[in-house]
Amino acid sequence: MAQVRWAEDGVRQTARWHSENGTPAPARVIVIDDATGANTALRLAQPDTVLLWRGDFENAKHLLKAMDRRLQKRESRTASARDTELGALFHTHRAERAARAELLGKIVIALESDYTIRLRRAPDVRDACAHAYGPALTGDSPGTTLVSLSELIGVIGAYQWHRTGIHVEALGARITPAYGVFTPTRDEYLDLVMEAPFPDSAPHPVVFDIGTGTGVLAALIGRRGARAVLATDINPRAVHCAAENMRKLGVAELVSVVEADLWPTDPKLRADVVVCNPPWLPGTPTSDLELGIYDPASEVLHRFLDGLANRLTPGGEGWLILSDLAEILGLRSREEFLSRIAEAGLEVVGTHETAPRHSRASDTSDPLHAARSRERTLLWRLAPRSPR
Repeated sequence: MAQVRWAEDGVRQTARWHSENGTPAPARVIVIDDATGANTALRLAQPDTVLLWRGDFENAKHLLKAMDRRLQKRESRTASARDTELGALFHTHRAERAARAELLGKIVIALESDYTIRLRRAPDVRDACAHAYGPALTGDSPGTTLVSLSELIGVIGAYQWHRTGIHVEALGARITPAYGVFTPTRDEYLDLVMEAPFPDSAPHPVVFDIGTGTGVLAALIGRRGARAVLATDINPRAVHCAAENMRKLGVAELVSVVEADLWPTDPKLRADVVVCNPPWLPGTPTSDLELGIYDPASEVLHRFLDGLANRLTPGGEGWLILSDLAEILGLRSREEFLSRIAEAGLEVVGTHETAPRHSRASDTSDPLHAARSRERTLLWRLAPRSPR
């Protein structure tokens, strides 16, 4: 783990550096406290520099919000000069959010080796940090670790989601998410999976769930009458999360969860139904959570299409769940998508679609509202192309 060194009150200090999004350790640390205002903090937040908070914990959160407000005002002042073309607006909006997140991430907090915070009004984050980062350091590894306040707030929020769970109407039960695992807050695609018919050749199919995340689709399909479900994910946190959810939902004997890069490692395994809910937007993710939304060059989508035909039993189907937001934004055309399906030796045997129900679809203050209000979520039923 990288080390950070600085001087404070004439004393040399050393701490570990931790960043979930891969931000490199800073070269410079500036100590700030309750007397530091938002404008000063933004001025001090230079490249290779972090601002170590030594004041009241709640005041640090207030500072972060004040900085965020100022940065959003800067963005709104330039909005009138933007290109109104949706694709350009999307890229501009993404760049602004990334720049804002980078600046806000420069406010850092010191965690003790047992995950306590030695600040006034600091919450007890030990359990939340243990959930996200693993067991606290003990024995011969004392000392502090610097983490960004915005990351720590995310860790606390994720732990609250983990403790309470998310009620999934289609399951009639709660799914328990985990830190660093994409949370299924949008549920319209679950309705599509519920209504899509199993292939005539397999009324009780063997199913692969590719990129399972929390395991919500694997559990749903298992309860629909699948004979067996094999769920995969490349993220070890997701594998553990999904396995725990299968146990809690009482389907662990039906659903197996394995760590794999997309496809099961045994190339001989075949399924009657292969379901995949890949990242919907071409783009570069800035965190593990964004891996569920953004996919550089649509790599996951293309790999799924290319591998599908060889993983299906005769008469089997692939169920590909995608929003058409990328098409509306001009990031991918419908013609390109259908051509890519054909190139993979597949054909479309049916589609099911629905309108999103999430709050952003009706949020007129969202810069991308014009696109989100037209968005549709589709389940594409794909099968190997029949010989002509």
